[in-house]
Amino acid sequence: MRILAAGDHFVRPSLIRAAVSQELSGTGREHPEFSELTLPWPHEPFGPVAEVREASGTEDELVEALDGASVCVTQMAPFTERVFAASHALRLVAVSRGGPVNVDLAAATRHGVRVSFAPGRNAPAAAEFAVGLMLAAMRRIAAADSELKRGVWRGDLYAYEEVGGELGGATVGLVGYGAIGRIVARVMRAFGAHVLAADPYADPEAVAADGVELVELDDLLGRSSVVSLHARLTEETRHLLDARRLGLLPSGAVLVNSARGGLLDHAPLPQLLRSGALGALALDVYDIEPIPADWALRDVPNVITTPHLAGATRQTAHRAAAITAAEVGRFVRGEKLRHLANGDVVNGRS
Repeated sequence: MRILAAGDHFVRPSLIRAAVSQELSGTGREHPEFSELTLPWPHEPFGPVAEVREASGTEDELVEALDGASVCVTQMAPFTERVFAASHALRLVAVSRGGPVNVDLAAATRHGVRVSFAPGRNAPAAAEFAVGLMLAAMRRIAAADSELKRGVWRGDLYAYEEVGGELGGATVGLVGYGAIGRIVARVMRAFGAHVLAADPYADPEAVAADGVELVELDDLLGRSSVVSLHARLTEETRHLLDARRLGLLPSGAVLVNSARGGLLDHAPLPQLLRSGALGALALDVYDIEPIPADWALRDVPNVITTPHLAGATRQTAHRAAAITAAEVGRFVRGEKLRHLANGDVVNGRS
């Protein structure tokens, strides 16, 4: 068996190789033939490649690297119709991210290739980062740091009209209640916050057991002094928070988006911030990435920005490799894949 570890500069090929080797130990496949490909992300931004989005590298280099490989473990490689058509030995693509957005699933199914993914791989990291953004936005940590480094002592930020609030006693609304949202909720409750969640797919009994109140989205927005987005981006959720819904937020509310930029309509944000209707905004994701030079929020007050870093921990990289390696192990042993993305592939390629 030949396995291609198509890593990058985050989930490195060496991590993939070590995780798969450990998983296959004792299966009779202890020494599969490995080959490696290192894709340029994150040193170069990901983007669309042919019909897939959020990929890194080229179809040509991937086709060449896949020659004779029956399994590929990757985070960012562009698995397009052309790649599947040219890779006749390929049986499994194990994607080490929360969703296989770099894979043309319809093409994979047509060519009989199973595709798995790695849900929850960055949940702890993304949850911690979201909490950090909340605190930074509420307490103006980034602005105070920047001013002090410029030689300005902002003692005026202690004035009553300038100071922020506390999470203890606040109502925090979570839009989306999956793995990340649940961790954030647990931390918020430890701070002493009352937590609301809006998620049409959440199990009401499980949410209640977490000590969280499940409500409709409009109700959440109207009651929350802090709102954090944790939904997956789909056609249904694109611009989920539009001008109307942003207008429901209490005056001075804090809004955090570390999920996907498309969940939020960015057009109303500059005016909401300048008027004080929105007290602070913390963003790790954007409608356009990287943000353009003329980005409308660049000079707007009370905005905290980070370059899509919520999941960036070494533990995330190791979990991503381990989850996908476990899927490779199941495939080799003839077991059912736990995280199969294209369930209509029954037998795969013969």
